[in-house]
Amino acid sequence: MRNFLQFHPEVADALAQNKPVVALESTVITHGLPYPANVETAVKMQTAVREGGAVPATIAIIKGQVHVGLTDDELEYLGRLAGTAVRKCSRRDIPLAIGGQEDGATTVAGTMILAHQAGIRLFATGGIGGVHRGHPFDISADLLELGQTPVTVVSSGAKSILDLPATREVLETHGVPIIGYGTDELPAFFARSSGLPVDIRLDTPEAVAHVMQAHQQLGLQNGILVTVPVPEADACDPDMVEAAIAQATAEADAQGVHGPASTPWLLRRVVELTNGRSLQANVALLRNNGYVAATIACALAAS
Repeated sequence: MRNFLQFHPEVADALAQNKPVVALESTVITHGLPYPANVETAVKMQTAVREGGAVPATIAIIKGQVHVGLTDDELEYLGRLAGTAVRKCSRRDIPLAIGGQEDGATTVAGTMILAHQAGIRLFATGGIGGVHRGHPFDISADLLELGQTPVTVVSSGAKSILDLPATREVLETHGVPIIGYGTDELPAFFARSSGLPVDIRLDTPEAVAHVMQAHQQLGLQNGILVTVPVPEADACDPDMVEAAIAQATAEADAQGVHGPASTPWLLRRVVELTNGRSLQANVALLRNNGYVAATIACALAAS
């Protein structure tokens, strides 16, 4: 696999010297936001990782080559492809993009796989995928990947457009420990709480690093999910966002929007229905998660 990996020099140097590195996904660039807001958000997340003391490594496939860390030109290139036929790469899609010399944006699952191959143990994102509301057999590959790839994912829980209780059950079935970072409840992406319990609450980067070290020493091959609530000032009112999600979900069903297309469609519709409040929360939690992941990476490097 490493024959297909092209490392940004800064990332390669950091890994060689055991400096803290945080992986970032690329679907937020190509499938999450329009240009130029997508590039601006990606830069903000990379900046947050640096502010936390780590090196950001945004992962993407460009013309069949896996890039671990992007230059400014590569980030701009991907940003301008938003809304075009960029392959959305989960486990299934990575060999298709590489073999076809395509451009590909990595999902949570895809980023976990490639981060693990690159030797990066921490990955920050907004929200993981999960079980879709009203479609219990439509389960994101993110959950399965968390059950089989030893990377720690820092997120604000699963995207709240999903069936959160069912998503939590699938994570439990696959043996994925859910850490609440400064919280006793699973965050609900746009909102700070879902009412669902986490497996353990930890309040410091060092405490999370200790769990990661124990996990590695035991030789376990599953991932760890660290959940971080959206900053309070940017959180959405739970009732408001739930009403928007319910309406968007009903509209998606009526229009036959399912499968990989459903998540970006629903997120865009919720932005419209909340007059942009959900987008504000989304950008804020991305930056915050990047910063938190960086502080954990620093604690891990020092342990």
